[in-house]
Amino acid sequence: MTATHRQANGAHKAAIRQENEHLILAAAERVFADYGFKGATTARIAEIADVPKANVHYYFSTKEMLYRRIMEDVCSHWLDAAMTFDNSANPAEVLRGYIEAKMDLSRARPHGSRIWAHEIIRGAKFSSDYISTTVKSWLDSRVVVLNRWISEGKMDAVEPYSLMYMIFATTQHYADFARQIEIFNNDAPLSDAQFAEAKENVVRIILKGVGLS
Repeated sequence: MTATHRQANGAHKAAIRQENEHLILAAAERVFADYGFKGATTARIAEIADVPKANVHYYFSTKEMLYRRIMEDVCSHWLDAAMTFDNSANPAEVLRGYIEAKMDLSRARPHGSRIWAHEIIRGAKFSSDYISTTVKSWLDSRVVVLNRWISEGKMDAVEPYSLMYMIFATTQHYADFARQIEIFNNDAPLSDAQFAEAKENVVRIILKGVGLS
């Protein structure tokens, strides 16, 4: 086999692996959201992913490894949503961008948000180390920025951690309590127009609460 053939074969195998992992992770996100960590089984995940059960164990040797991979992936997207803090010095622009991105993620990945909520409610058994290091470091760095804006008079002197907790809770509500919202909405999911309006309302209320509108 020539070097070119070996390279092509390696690329093909990598593509297959990537596709299988994607199928398994997508299925596991649904199953963990529906059944929790204890109730979820690798057999059910394999069934939803339409792959042999052995494939699940090949790519993820334990259920805990798969669970943690999903939680950290969900959270990493949430953390990335706050890149606005690094890209602008305008508090209103930054907070608007962050809130809108978090709302969009709740709509795009509701199962992942619910997994995170269940994990925290149950005491963060599998995620406390990740939260106390990666997430805490990220949050503290954002609080430094908020405190600087407050000291510069760019926004009201609110308690920064409380502000961030409020944003977490409000944006993730649209995933974690989606069924409740549907019931209030005549038993129907929010339309795109309704969701856009809700997003704008959340932004406006939070910005007004910190003196940015």
